[in-house]
Order: sequence, then C-alpha cells, then structure tokens
Amino acid sequence: MRITAIRSIAVPLQGAISNSLVNFSEHTVSLVAVVSDVIRDGRPVTGYAFNSIGRYAQDGLMRERFIPRLLAAAPEDILNDAKDAFCPGRAAAVMMRNEKPGGHGDRAAAIGALELAFWDLNAKLLDEPAYCTIARQAGRSPENASTAVYAAGGYYYDSGDARARLKAEFEQYRAQGFVKFKMKIGGAPLAEDLARIDAALTVAGDGANLAVDANGRFDLATALAYARALKPYRLRWFEEIGDPLDYDLNRQVAQAYEGRIATGENLFSLPDVNNLLRFAGLRADRDILQMDAGLSYGLTEYMRMVNAVEAAGHSRRCLHPHGGHLINLHIAIGLGLGGCEAYPGVFQPFGGYPEVCKLGDGMASATSAPGFGLEQKRELAPFIATLANAG
Repeated sequence: MRITAIRSIAVPLQGAISNSLVNFSEHTVSLVAVVSDVIRDGRPVTGYAFNSIGRYAQDGLMRERFIPRLLAAAPEDILNDAKDAFCPGRAAAVMMRNEKPGGHGDRAAAIGALELAFWDLNAKLLDEPAYCTIARQAGRSPENASTAVYAAGGYYYDSGDARARLKAEFEQYRAQGFVKFKMKIGGAPLAEDLARIDAALTVAGDGANLAVDANGRFDLATALAYARALKPYRLRWFEEIGDPLDYDLNRQVAQAYEGRIATGENLFSLPDVNNLLRFAGLRADRDILQMDAGLSYGLTEYMRMVNAVEAAGHSRRCLHPHGGHLINLHIAIGLGLGGCEAYPGVFQPFGGYPEVCKLGDGMASATSAPGFGLEQKRELAPFIATLANAG
C-alpha cells in the first residue's frame, strides 16, 4: 500500500464579510487530495481535506517542502505497524523532517491539511465514516453520530442595516434548527456592538444562547470595558478577547469577568496549548477551548492537546473546535467533545454541512458516507472533482 500522488489547489472563499480585524474577501483555503494505489470501483481510493477557514492557502509550502517529503518516503514510513492502513502521525513526522521547533503559523496549517487527508483516506479504506475511525484510534466508542453545534455568523457586512441584517441572518439559522448562536464584536464602537447584541437576542432569546467573538482585537483596557458592559447579558461566552499569545491579558480578564471565556483557535501546537493552560487563568468549571486540527498540524497533534487539557483538570466537553465545517463535526463526534462551531451561511464552499446531515434542536449528525463525506457537500464537489481528475 502506498501513495501515488498528492495534489492541492487554492480555493477562494465566497462573500465579502469582516470581523473586527480581517476582511475575508481575499482569503483562500488549501484543498488537498492524497491518492493511494488501492483501486475501488475502477478509481483509486483518495483522501480529501483542507486546512480550515480563516487563514490563507499554503500551496507553496506544500509543493516546496511537505508533498515532496511524503512522496519520497518509503511506504513503511507512513504506514501503521500492521501495514494495512496509513498512519497520519507518521506522515506528519515525515513532513516535519528538517524543520526547527516553533515557528508554527502557516506551516502548521499546511501539514494539518495533509495529515487530515490521511484520516479521510483511512476511513474510506475501512468503508466507514471518519468519526468511527477517529473514535477507534482514540480508544473510544462514539455514543452516537451527532454532536451539539452552534451557528457562527453576525459578521460586519459591507452594506445594509447592520442590526436588521444580523437579526434576519439569525432567524434563518433558527429556521434551520440552530438554537445557539455566535456573533462578532470589536469592529464597531462599544455602544453600537451592544445594540447589535440586543438585536441578536431578539432571535437567540436568553443570553446563554449567544456568544460574542472579538477575534483578538482588544487591549486590556478595552477588554475590561467590554467585560463590564457584557456582564449583565450573561452571555454564553466572550471569545478571543485579545492577542492569542497574551496569556496574561486573558488571566486578568478572567479575574474580572465571571462569565465564560473562550480561546485557543489561534494556537497551533501542543506547547502553545500547555502555556495557555499554565498561564492564562483558565477556569476548569466554565471556560471553553477552541483549537482546530486543520490549523495545528492535524488530528494527531490535536489529540495530544485533548490529553493535555484533561491532564490539566479540564473536561474534554469544554472543547468546541473552531472552523464551522464538516471535518470538525466528525472530530467532535469521534472524540466526544462538547460540540463544535458551524458556518451555515458564510465561508462557502467549505462552511456548514451538506443537506444530508440531520440538523435540529441544536444538534448535527454526520452521515454514513465513508470518510469525512466532503464529496456530499454540493458547493465543494466541483473542486473535489477538479483534484480527482487532475491526474
């Protein structure tokens, strides 16, 4: 069993939306295909994945360093001990040869996309959904095929009445079966953001159904001002308050703000997560962690993060992966996490789930399709076909 080809393309995100720091109209995502020599129904079994949403594609890094290393490796270097499946962790180790520690960033996302494709490939070789493969590898049995999800949206749009548009957006999500929501803050003055929160709550109802996300925008003084203003709302959580590596800022806000804090989506390695757990003042009884395998060297590294979180006294139920896409739905189900983000209305063609996924009462179910089931996502299927036919 061996890999015969690895391909990648950069796919642009659709839509002109912004958070407090970033306009996503220029963003791209790396979609990859890892092709095996196993033939089924006349075609090679192929694993597909991508590096998650909200960064840029890393095709240059893949072509120059990581894909050549994988293709040059001996088959046994990326197979499991039984030689009957690929080993994503060994594949990641091959890609990291001759790389220095630290300096994560885009490298972590490039390797993450390729490593996740090996999980999709393995699940297809076993003819089972990826969450089953993930659970077995983690020594778990998935309780069911569903997990809690929340609809992330409420971005800053380039036109229209902001409050009316946000309310209409959340009404659409509620009609789809979502009961919890997340919106952006920090891209407008505090008073305007509070008015936007009021508009969102006309749909979300109780503050416990609404989270807010500052995307790392705030300095300490602004963070504390927002914390004081948000306190009466008793929101679900206050997310990415300041720079993701400013652990002391997070610690000081946690001391001043009784509500939940969420962070971690911009940490790309186990050492970064260990430092977050040591120094950021996280409270095991309430705070939320949002690391994303597609941005942090893949699922093997992410599973190490889960172990570190539990060793520090937190429950894996506090983990809600960032990204809002189908891959993280399988990861949350397979690992028994607290839930995950969903992008039902933004970041196409990657955001959200295919129509065949069951959604209702704030729960989403993966389908029985082998692997992550990315081929079932109508918006993504043409790009997958491009990769499949590139050989």
